[in-house]
Amino acid sequence: MSTAAARLSGRQLSWLRIKAVARRHYYVLLRAPHRLFDVTIWPLVDVLLFGSIAAFVNPGHATAGHLAAGYLLSGILLWHVVYQSQIALATGFLEEAWTRNLLNLMVTPMREVEYVAGVVMFGMVKLFMGLAVVSVTALAFFAFNVTDLGIGLIPVAAVLLVCGWVIALFVIALVLRFGTGAEALAWGILFVILPLSGVFYPVAALPWILRPLAQALPTTHAFIAGRALFDGRGLLWSELGIALLGCVLLGAVVILFLTRMLQAFRTRGYISRYT
Repeated sequence: MSTAAARLSGRQLSWLRIKAVARRHYYVLLRAPHRLFDVTIWPLVDVLLFGSIAAFVNPGHATAGHLAAGYLLSGILLWHVVYQSQIALATGFLEEAWTRNLLNLMVTPMREVEYVAGVVMFGMVKLFMGLAVVSVTALAFFAFNVTDLGIGLIPVAAVLLVCGWVIALFVIALVLRFGTGAEALAWGILFVILPLSGVFYPVAALPWILRPLAQALPTTHAFIAGRALFDGRGLLWSELGIALLGCVLLGAVVILFLTRMLQAFRTRGYISRYT
C-alpha cells in the first residue's frame, strides 16, 4: 500500500471500533440493569403523571380539556425523544469518567467521532425502548394512540433527536473543561430547556421576558410543529425548517466549542482528574 493510500485509510472511520464502543456500553447495561431506569421507570412515571393531569383537566371530554390533554400526552412523547437521545450520549461519556476509562480510550487509535458514533448507535436502542414504554403506557392507560398524529411525527422526532445530541455534546464539552462538577448538567440542563421549549403550551404563555430566549431555541419550533399535528393542521414545514436550521447552527457552535475543550483537556493535563 502506498503512503498516500495508507494515510487515506487512516482517516476513514472504522466500523469495527464503532461497534466495539456500542458493545462495550451494551455489556455495561447488561451487568447493571438498574441503568435501565432512564428508559423504563422514568418514561412510565412521566406518562402516568402527565396522563393523570390530562384526565383531570378533561372531565366530560370538554373541547378545551381535550386539547389540553392532547398537548400534555403528545408533548411528553416528543420530549422523551430529546431526553433519551441526550441522556444516552451524555451518560455514555460519563460512564468512561466514572470508571476511570478516559485515559485508556485516549491511548487507543480510536477517533473521537468513532466513539461518539458508537455511543449514539447504542443510544438509539435505548431511545426506542424509552419511546416504546411511553407509547404503550399512553395507549394502555389513557387511550392515546401516537399513530393518530400521522407520519408528520417522524420528521419532528428526527429534529428533536438531533437537538438532544447537540445538548449532549455541549454537556460533554463542559465536563471536559470543568470536571466532575459539571456532571449534574447532564440532567439539570434539560429542566431548563423543558419549560423554555413550550413542550406543553405555546411560547405566548411564558412570561414576556423569557419569550425571546424561547423563540431562539430550535426545540421550541419543533414542538410548535408537533402541536400542529395534534390540532389537525398538518405539518408546519416552516417551523420545522426553522428548528432544523437552528439545530445546524447551534450544532456547529457546539462542535467548535467541544473541539476547543478537548484540545484544552489534552494540553492542560485535565486527564489527571480521571486517573
